Amino acid sequence: MRILNLKPYKTTFLFLTLASLSCLAQEGNVSVSQDPKFEQLLKEKRKINPSITVNDRYKVQIFYGDNSAARKTLADFKKEFKNLDGTIIYESPTYKVWVGNFKSKIDAEKRLVDIKKKYPYALLIKPNK
Repeated sequence: MRILNLKPYKTTFLFLTLASLSCLAQEGNVSVSQDPKFEQLLKEKRKINPSITVNDRYKVQIFYGDNSAARKTLADFKKEFKNLDGTIIYESPTYKVWVGNFKSKIDAEKRLVDIKKKYPYALLIKPNK
């Protein structure tokens, strides 16, 4: 039976152990310099953000169909109803034209009566989140 000489392995192990003890992790301080205009911009966004909510408001859908007809319908709507905002929403496979941004259902129903004179298939919707 042959006996292995373990002396070189012991010295290598001892060397690696001592070397690993002397290694230290990096330490340092991080300082972030931020433009003061960033805070001002953030405050403005926080002011505006509650007024942009889309999902908790009522809208009137005046059209659904293909893209070119939706664009034409929205352009015609904006000419006649200048004080109402409108947008085109794509839900596969159709395009929908939504107009208005009403907080309450009563306000939306009042405007729906006027809109139905020009767009008889208009309907009141409340988009899901």
